[in-house]
Amino acid sequence: MHEAKLSSKNQIVIPREARNALRIKAGDKLLVVVRGETVILLRKPKNYSKAISETAKGLYPSEYLKRKGKAGGEKKEARRFFRATPQDRT
Repeated sequence: MHEAKLSSKNQIVIPREARNALRIKAGDKLLVVVRGETVILLRKPKNYSKAISETAKGLYPSEYLKRKGKAGGEKKEARRFFRATPQDRT
């Protein structure tokens, strides 16, 4: 576990090990998630739809999806949903 100190300007230096784990460098944007007294730092994805689709990769074996007849169909549906405006989604 590493320690970070809050400066008088309310800034912290993220330890090298954490920067390496998140694969971030100076100028990259982070997402800050607050859960009670816990704070989680995440690297901000450049492409949200790609990040969401990659999150689910590997959850189901490809044979399972083929048997269910859903391989590719749900992905196209998700793309249409995320490209649509908020009014089109309802």
